Amino acid sequence: MQPQVFPHPAFPAHALLDSGGGEKLERFGEVILRRPDPQALWRRRRPDADWASADLAFVRESDRGGRWEARAGSPAELRKPSPEWRIEHQGARFWIRPTAFKHVGIFPEQASNWDWIERVRRKLGPGEPRLLNLFGYTGAASVLAAQAGWNVTHVDASKQSLGWLRENLVASELDERAVRVILDDALAFAQREVRRGRTYHAILLDPPHYGRGPKGETWRLEEGLAPLVEAAGALLEPRAALVLSTYAVGYSPLAFANLLGELGAGAVEVGELAIPEEATERRLPAGFCARFLRGLDLDS
Repeated sequence: MQPQVFPHPAFPAHALLDSGGGEKLERFGEVILRRPDPQALWRRRRPDADWASADLAFVRESDRGGRWEARAGSPAELRKPSPEWRIEHQGARFWIRPTAFKHVGIFPEQASNWDWIERVRRKLGPGEPRLLNLFGYTGAASVLAAQAGWNVTHVDASKQSLGWLRENLVASELDERAVRVILDDALAFAQREVRRGRTYHAILLDPPHYGRGPKGETWRLEEGLAPLVEAAGALLEPRAALVLSTYAVGYSPLAFANLLGELGAGAVEVGELAIPEEATERRLPAGFCARFLRGLDLDS
């Protein structure tokens, strides 16, 4: 029996080379990274020498983060205190910067949702439909959507992430004004948009389990998710789509199906995001996802 897993489209700039023992070995562009992943419970497939040859390896120092170490033979630019490089996907370019939280500025598993939103865009037809990206982070989804003709509003509570988004826009040869950039608490912004009578044709929700807003607001998934989805549902056009994705939370896809089912008439599909491992049939789980579609048929 196989669980429901959303298809992962081609992503030439990224490859999952191996996984196991609580870690994953990945390629971003030409750079190979080794970092923790608690989902990788199985044994590694590749020999230890392959893992030891990673250009950068994450070393955990506490439950709050760690540091990256470059191997002796890594390129000089990767042995700098803050290495960075760019990758390209579907004509967009993104800065990769390994952080103390083991993240690098992009989540490859989200390529499945980027592809799905592009299908929604095509079905909506001519015009400039509106897309709201809440918890938008460094903006890969926003950049790709802007390129595809969406009118994008990007919301995040981190000034650093919004600065990174602007750099990704410039790297992708888009004007910084191609995306409406908002520094705000996602739930507070969504609820204000409801009061303003605003609507969107697509909404992306990728909330963390815990976070802080720019004014000290506290975000806890278990408290905020239901009112967030309710507000997002009130912002949807009659022909619209919504994506909810999460990672490392204690809820099942069935819980998300029930939550999105409260949005009214429309189709809900739920499952997992997963990254296929190179040269094997193994897939690395990368979070749960639920999608809501109303007034559109993507298969016709």
